[in-house]
Amino acid sequence: MIKFETENDFQQGALIVLNKPYEWTSFDLVNKIKFKLKHKYRVKKIKVGHAGTLDPLATGLMLVCVGKYTKKIESLQSTTKEYIADIKLGESTPSFDLETEVDHTFPTDHITIEKIQESLTEFVGDIMQRPPTFSAVKVDGKRAYSYARAGKEVEIKEKPIRINSIEILSYENNILRLRIDCGKGTYIRSLARDIGQKLDSGAHLTALQRTKVGEYNIENALEIEDFISILEKL
Repeated sequence: MIKFETENDFQQGALIVLNKPYEWTSFDLVNKIKFKLKHKYRVKKIKVGHAGTLDPLATGLMLVCVGKYTKKIESLQSTTKEYIADIKLGESTPSFDLETEVDHTFPTDHITIEKIQESLTEFVGDIMQRPPTFSAVKVDGKRAYSYARAGKEVEIKEKPIRINSIEILSYENNILRLRIDCGKGTYIRSLARDIGQKLDSGAHLTALQRTKVGEYNIENALEIEDFISILEKL
């Protein structure tokens, strides 16, 4: 899906609704689009940005803004988002996802679907959340992940977030699949960690897909190859 400021004119402005590939950074996607647009229109500069970072190991909806649409980034970022998350109970990792190896294992025999449902109610509403150390949060002017990858410990302060709803989609073989509707700044990796702790166990994220951002849905998203094909035909 592509919305233009004026008909088929990327230089004037466009919103590109994309499905971010697995292991691509958000910067990779923006950089790829910027390169293709500069080549297509033979310009040295063109504004390109995105409305909300996704981790490399996450997939799903990314709103990429071009030209005049970059002025809409802040308002797009403030809209609600929906995620489908797979959370492995009984194991933790330093990054709260698969970027790092499992560092601790925990019992799970005591965990039931009823106990999970009861625990999840604690995370719905306006809550405080501590972002992961492996994140882009700034600590003393540097990204927190730069400290984490160097093996240095840093203290990251809690911040207020809003989680509108959490729905259990399935629970099998210690994998909990959730649909999460939340506000700006929510770290699903941190939610996974906190759910594990609430269940007197451990947990980490094994898969994450962003399915909605405001009015935009993953069903309307383009693959990067589709976008390139559309651009070449203009």
